[in-house]
Amino acid sequence: MKHNPAFIQLVEEVRNRVRECSLETMRTMLAQNDSMPVIDVREDREVRKGIIPGAIHIGRGVLERDIESMIPDKNAEMVLYCGGGYRSVLAAENLQKMGYAKVWSLEGGIKAWTAAGYPLSSNESPEKDITR
Repeated sequence: MKHNPAFIQLVEEVRNRVRECSLETMRTMLAQNDSMPVIDVREDREVRKGIIPGAIHIGRGVLERDIESMIPDKNAEMVLYCGGGYRSVLAAENLQKMGYAKVWSLEGGIKAWTAAGYPLSSNESPEKDITR
């Protein structure tokens, strides 16, 4: 998908204020803490095509509204991902503003995951959380 220039500019400005992790780093973090939340911030229609196994779907449009109910611990380490790593950067910044101290954005998003050959889980109901 070709993104609009103003969107890219916004993401690049925000990128300096959030932490990003590579796919390898995320997998290492999960190996050390298999209960660490991995949050898919994509739209419902995108999630219907598959989700990282064990991820929780909280769409970008409701993330800020729902996060405290789902993950009340503001010191919980978590990784956010989207399609290509742009929207998750914006989402990570907002969670930081809300007081979440250990938020990461996955570089390359689910595209990096699938390019590495890792499997996806089906998620028939995008509103249903898939937990570990």
